[in-house]
Amino acid sequence: MKSTVLNGARKGRVHSISSKSHVHRLLIAAALSESETRIEGVSFSADIEATRRCLDAFLTDTREETDALCVYPRGGIVKNAILDAGESGSTYRFLLPVVCALAADAVFTGAPRLAARPLSPLYEELIRHGASLSPQGAFPLSARGQIAPGEYTLSASVSSQFVSGLLFALPLLPADSVITLSGKIESAPYIDMTLKALDTFSVRIERTENGFFVPGAQRYRSPGVAVAEGDWSNAAFFACLGAFSPAGVVIEGLDPESAQGDRAILDLLARMGAEVSWRGNTLSVKHAPLHGIRVDASQIPDLVPALAVAACAARGKTVIEHAERLRLKESDRIESVFDMIRAFGGQIEKTNDGFVIFGTGALTGGTVNSRNDHRIVMAAATAASICQKPVVIEDAGAVAKSYPAFFEDLNSLEVLS
Repeated sequence: MKSTVLNGARKGRVHSISSKSHVHRLLIAAALSESETRIEGVSFSADIEATRRCLDAFLTDTREETDALCVYPRGGIVKNAILDAGESGSTYRFLLPVVCALAADAVFTGAPRLAARPLSPLYEELIRHGASLSPQGAFPLSARGQIAPGEYTLSASVSSQFVSGLLFALPLLPADSVITLSGKIESAPYIDMTLKALDTFSVRIERTENGFFVPGAQRYRSPGVAVAEGDWSNAAFFACLGAFSPAGVVIEGLDPESAQGDRAILDLLARMGAEVSWRGNTLSVKHAPLHGIRVDASQIPDLVPALAVAACAARGKTVIEHAERLRLKESDRIESVFDMIRAFGGQIEKTNDGFVIFGTGALTGGTVNSRNDHRIVMAAATAASICQKPVVIEDAGAVAKSYPAFFEDLNSLEVLS
C-alpha cells in the first residue's frame, strides 16, 4: 500500500485510540482469571489480535463487541497449541513465561523479524528453572515443561518485556519467587504499567531494592470490567502535529496521570517551545517557535521517530541519545529514521546511540519506504506538515500493526492553506 500525504500544517480534534500496551496486559491478566472480564474502550490492531489469537488457542474464548472485548477463561489449558504472535514482541515475550509457568507445551510462530529479536537473558533463565526450549532466533520455537519458583536474574537493559513476562507468570507458581535486576532498567514505565494491570486483577507484587518479590500461589481475580487507557505512544504524532500548527490540534481521551512513559512527549514538546495545555482529559498543543534540545531516549524509545520529525521542525541542534535498542524494533529504527529524514531533505547525523539533527524549521518532502514499520509510517505522515511538497509513503499499510485508522484520523484534520 502506497499513501500520499498532503503537505501543510493541520488543525482539528481527534480522539485517542486505546493503549496497545495496556490492552495487551489487560487481556493476559483477564485470561489468567477465574471469571469473565469485559475490557472496554478497545481499539483493535494487528498486535492486539495477535495476543487475542494466542490466548484463544490455549486458554480463553473471547468475543468482540463494539469498542470492547469479553474474555472468557476456559478453566483449563489446551496443550500443544500453536501460538502465532505475528509481529508482536509484547505477545511473544509476555506469553512465553506464562506458557512455561502453566506447562502448556506450546509452539510459538510468527514473522521472521520477530523471531530475530532477542530473547536473552529471559531464554536462559526459563531453561535454568526447568523449561525446555528449542533454539532461539527462528520459528517455530517449542516451549515444553514447567518452570519452578526461585530467583530469576535478568539484565534490565535489554527489554522491559522480559520483566513483565515474568511478572505475569511467577504468581502462578506454587511458591514464592524473586526477580533480581542488574543494570539500568530500560523503558521502566512499561513495567509500571504491568504492575498496575496486575493490581487491577488483585495480584500482589512487592518491589525490592534490586527488583521484585513475587508471592506464589496467587489467583488472578477479575474486576468484572476493566477500561483501556488512551494511547500516549500513538497520540504523540498528533501532539507533534499540534506543535507544528498555528491553529493547534486537540486530543481527547488521554490520562495526564497515566503510567505510560510516552506521555513524556508533552514535556519534550514544551521544552522545545510548544504551547501545551489541559482541560480535564482534553489536551491542546499549539505551535510556538521551536528550538533544539537534548533527549535521553532510554525510557521512551517509541517516541524517537516523532521526536526526530519535531527536531526538524525546530531550529538548531537536537541530540537524541541512548537509543541503541531502536535497532531491535520492527525495523532497524536507527537506519529507518535516518533514511526518512534524509529522504525529506533534513540534516541528520548518526551517532553510536542515536542522532544529531540540525533543524531548519522545515523539510522538502518526497518519498520514503517504511520498511514495514508502523511508527515510521506515522512519523513520515507527520513530517508532511512541515514539508514543502507532499510525502509519499511506501508500505504505508504497516500502520495496521498498532493503528489501522491512523490515516482516517489524520485526514479528519483540516490542512491549513
